[in-house]
Amino acid sequence: MLISQLKYTEEFGWETLSNAPEITKPTLALIFGSTQLIKENKGIAILKERFPETIFIGGSTAGEICGTKVYDDTIIATLIEFEKSTIAYVSEPISKPEDSFITGQKLLEKLPKDELKHVFVISEGLNINGSELVNGMRSKTPNRVRITGGLAADGPNFSETFTLSENGEAQKNHITAIGFYGKSLRISYGSMGGWDSFGVARLVTKSKNNVLYELDGKPALALYKTFLGEQLASDLPSSGLLFPLSLRIDKDSEPVVRTILAVDEATQSLTFAGDIPEGSHVRLMKANFDRLIEGASGAAKNSLFNFPGQTPSIAILISCVGRKLVLKQIVEEEVEAVEEILGKETKLCGFYSYGEVSPFSPEAKCELHNQTMTITSFSEIV
Repeated sequence: MLISQLKYTEEFGWETLSNAPEITKPTLALIFGSTQLIKENKGIAILKERFPETIFIGGSTAGEICGTKVYDDTIIATLIEFEKSTIAYVSEPISKPEDSFITGQKLLEKLPKDELKHVFVISEGLNINGSELVNGMRSKTPNRVRITGGLAADGPNFSETFTLSENGEAQKNHITAIGFYGKSLRISYGSMGGWDSFGVARLVTKSKNNVLYELDGKPALALYKTFLGEQLASDLPSSGLLFPLSLRIDKDSEPVVRTILAVDEATQSLTFAGDIPEGSHVRLMKANFDRLIEGASGAAKNSLFNFPGQTPSIAILISCVGRKLVLKQIVEEEVEAVEEILGKETKLCGFYSYGEVSPFSPEAKCELHNQTMTITSFSEIV
């Protein structure tokens, strides 16, 4: 497996960031960039002209990761040339969040299942119910196969997000995925948060899919605003990233985190990246800097379960935009924490997202997460 990484800016164009041997025929290009640059497609078109046979996947972000650096207003391209393994790209349009489950099913039905090793998904970030998308994908995935990935982002703006066609063209309202094939691939993953719950648990008394209307019989938006205070409430939905909800469906279930995508003053409702079922309980969460960094480190440790005593060739890091907004100038510390665990020989790439997709553990089912660091590590054994 050969890996090369490049950075694009409007000022300097494409620059090579790694010392790897030049790749002439990359199998896959992982492309993560700012909304405006992805939308304009200038830099990606140049790359596609240079590598016409390469399959592209990626999308718009809230920050790009390359090595231990976190960039804004760039495009980061990670080119991978497989020696024995193969990949397949699929894409499916989505018209409304209510179609998320069936769209996930359609997407997976397109992937050949013979020797399918892993599925990596990049989804539209706003017009989506992420948990239903994952449920639909999971319903059509062979038992041995796991799914990881994330939702495209638009910084803190929540205006528009894009994914890429296999030819590198920006597309709205599409879910994309790569299927990885071959016995030579070794893949593992990890996901962890680091936020602290506080306050009383509140009962979800009225909701529909990923739209929350009432907590304890009271309008959800009005109640949430009282938590935030006047100044933060005026900055919704972006300020909601600083105070996500911890969701527990029942007392025996693992809690998952949900962050806000939109608010509706008319209905006093909150729209989240994933389902908020009636009868579940939620609590507010707040950031703890040390625990966020520890969470990134823990995710890295978990992502090594298939690499005993070995180092992965590459790791794709997908971290939540809320973590970036909280950590601010020290955001690179969570990426550095990952490198400390995986080692300097592992190439790091990725982005800040509106949602992360991964199982909690090797034997667990895939879930939509928010406010986590999710890592997919892989190598090709030749």
